[in-house]
Amino acid sequence: MSNEHPVYMGPRLRRLRRELGLTQANMASDLDISASYVALLERNQRPLTADMLLRLARTYKMDMADLAGDGGADQTARLQAALKDPMFADIDMPPLETADVVTGFPGITEAFLRLHTAYREEHLALADRGAEARTGGDGHDSSDPVAEARRFLAARRNNFPSLDDAGEQLAQAVATDGGLAGRLKARHRLRVRRLPSEVMGGSMRRFDRHRDEVLLDDTLDTASQTFQLALQLAYLEMRSEIDAVLAEGSFATESGERLTHKALASYAAAAVLMPYGAFAQAAEKRRYDVEALARQFGASFEQTAHRLTTLQKPGHERVPFFFIRVDPAGNVSKRLDGVGFPFARHGGACPLWSVHQAFRRPREIITQWLELPDGQR
Repeated sequence: MSNEHPVYMGPRLRRLRRELGLTQANMASDLDISASYVALLERNQRPLTADMLLRLARTYKMDMADLAGDGGADQTARLQAALKDPMFADIDMPPLETADVVTGFPGITEAFLRLHTAYREEHLALADRGAEARTGGDGHDSSDPVAEARRFLAARRNNFPSLDDAGEQLAQAVATDGGLAGRLKARHRLRVRRLPSEVMGGSMRRFDRHRDEVLLDDTLDTASQTFQLALQLAYLEMRSEIDAVLAEGSFATESGERLTHKALASYAAAAVLMPYGAFAQAAEKRRYDVEALARQFGASFEQTAHRLTTLQKPGHERVPFFFIRVDPAGNVSKRLDGVGFPFARHGGACPLWSVHQAFRRPREIITQWLELPDGQR
């Protein structure tokens, strides 16, 4: 080690400590060093010796290659803004990781930002020349991963019977094991641990393979925490079913395929929390009362509304629903349907829709008749 350059890994060490939910004193105790020495290491005022690297690897059962760098203000903000581009929508990029990349790899960060700026400029230039320059014969932009995922879901009416069937079976196993946390413990030997939002670094859920833990942001409400546990369970126990459904598609981009995979995993999680047969029966019995269904299944209003759009299982169809989520400015942030609803491909929702009144009348269900250009109501 004496013949090599000193190894400074302060930002990486800090990131590891935060991910593990440890204070500097906790880590110092684990490594049998002083808390002040941990502080010096994190500030890159002391190099990491070979002995210390081995202690870290042994104590936390981690490969040092798994660690990343640290962040700096203006560049971090620019990188976070760039990563909001739809092409990265399927990538989980917590703020702490973004900051780590900026400090640890400033040159690569700047190169990425320049490339992204050039890409955006070219993308806007192509859009100005006309959509036909980027679209296929069906009028869809084959390079847009979000549009690609939407087409995959819409072509199947947002219903996947194999996932519903697997979800019902898994729901029974979950009930036998005493709930989602019980299933994770009994089947996978995983412990659920809730951590402060600042420790989670913007992530709602993390799977810590090294410590056999599923970490949750403790600021999430009960329904959101439950969904995140179901999502983790779906990744662990329904992967083959999800992959089989995904294999049915033909994707022009890897991003579109990954985004669709995430959508299918979320579908699988909902199928566990709201099993198709029980949910469809309850929906009819309660006359599609979203709030009542949410209370019955321990889900949020939005999760329940999502599930209503999926009730198109062949031979077991229920009333078809479409789902649209908008912000106060009218921008559409999410849309789902099981009925082939003709959403506008660009822009917001129709300004005459009563959905825009929801922000002035919170916690109130607003109804409205809609008539489509072809006369459908």
